[in-house]
Amino acid sequence: MPQCLQERFAPQLRCFGCGPANPHGLHVASIPEGDEVVARWRGQPWHEAYPGMLNGGIVGTLMDCHSNWTAAYHLMRQLGSASPPCTVTADFHVKLRRPTPSDRELLLRARVVESRADRATVECTLEAEGLVCATCSGHFVAVKEGHPAYHRW
Repeated sequence: MPQCLQERFAPQLRCFGCGPANPHGLHVASIPEGDEVVARWRGQPWHEAYPGMLNGGIVGTLMDCHSNWTAAYHLMRQLGSASPPCTVTADFHVKLRRPTPSDRELLLRARVVESRADRATVECTLEAEGLVCATCSGHFVAVKEGHPAYHRW
């Protein structure tokens, strides 16, 4: 299995959603596949809103972090850089389409639909067994020196 973007570019990142160095985090592991970036993730009972179904905030966190890494990877490639710029979420909007099960593998798929030199718009889906449980659209911006997130990875 290929190394995920988070482990490759930010092994010390402590983000709750995607930081490899956060022992209590969700550990989203984003992997480029063609024009998309994908991640597979499985919940635990402590991620639930009610038995067998994920909390909506967890769904949002998964989609936010995965989309942010999709944007960072796209901007890195667009700039011809060896490492991704540090990007942050400007906004993201999640639509919960159906309850998301916590007892099976989930598939996140994201792709950039628009970009400029320092920002990207990403669309993302979260699926369980081929059914779309949630969709997300967000804007992600590369930050400059002086921003609190600058050099976080």
